[in-house]
Amino acid sequence: MRAAPGLQNSERMQALEDECQRLQELGAQRLERVDPNPPMETGFIVMADPEGNEFCLD
Repeated sequence: MRAAPGLQNSERMQALEDECQRLQELGAQRLERVDPNPPMETGFIVMADPEGNEFCLD
């Protein structure tokens, strides 16, 4: 799920955290956060929907 298009670094991760919180309030579960590690990784949050299907906030 694209939650922070065009954002980078701390601004990007804050947008992902905000969306993560919103989805948790709707029943999703946070599984893992991968912090940015340039140049290869921009950071993301792994979550699961209420049925257990995993997805990434990117």
